Amino acid sequence: MITVVGEADGRRVVAVELGHGADPRDELLRRGWASREVRVDGGLGDLVLTFTVQASSEGARGPATVPVEGGTARRRRVAAYAVVVADGSLLLTQLSDRTGASGRWNLPGGGLDPGEAPADAVVREVMEETGQVVDAVRLVEVVTRHWTGGTGAESLDNHAVRLLHSARCTEPTRPVVHDVGGSTSDARWVPLERLGEMPVVATVPTALEAVGHRWEHPWPQS
Repeated sequence: MITVVGEADGRRVVAVELGHGADPRDELLRRGWASREVRVDGGLGDLVLTFTVQASSEGARGPATVPVEGGTARRRRVAAYAVVVADGSLLLTQLSDRTGASGRWNLPGGGLDPGEAPADAVVREVMEETGQVVDAVRLVEVVTRHWTGGTGAESLDNHAVRLLHSARCTEPTRPVVHDVGGSTSDARWVPLERLGEMPVVATVPTALEAVGHRWEHPWPQS
C-alpha cells in the first residue's frame, strides 16, 4: 500500500491511499491541494509519501486512471533511482536488451524489495549496477506512468511509481556492473556538458531538474 499525505503548516490535512494508475500530486490536486516538497517513510508494502501542500482551486491535470480492457491483470512496480554527480559528471546506466528501452541510458536504480526502504534500495542498486558507494540519499521527486500492453488475457495494466533521489559519491571509481545478466549492460560517469550526446530516458532530465541542474538538451521522447 502507498499512502499519500498532505501537510500544511505542519498539520495533516489529507491522507489517501494511492489507487492503481493514480499520480500522488494529481490526487492531492483533485482534493484542492497543490503539492510542493515530498518525503518518504516506510518500506515497500507500507510506503507513506508526505507532501507539503497549500490550498489550490485548480483541478487535476488528468484522470486518475486510464481505461483498460476486461481481464487485464494489474501490475504496480515501485522503484527508486538516484542522481549522483561527482566531479562534474553524472552516473548513468545503460539499459540491456532485457528491457523495453535497450541501449538507452537511465539513472542507477531499480525496484524495491519487499519491506525495503527507498533509500536502502538506492544504495543497493547503485552498488549492484555501477560498483559505486553512495550516501546522503534524499527523495526529490515522485513521478508515475500508467499504460497498458499486450492483448487479451495476457495484457497488463501497468503502474510505475518512480521515486527520484539525490545521492552523494565521495570516492567515485571506474563503474563496474556487478549484476551481470540483469537490466543493466553498462555504466559510465558522463560529463554534464556531454549529456546531449546520450540517448537517455525521460526520467533523467526530470530528476536532474528536480535537484537543480538545468536540462539544456532536446527532451527525450521515451
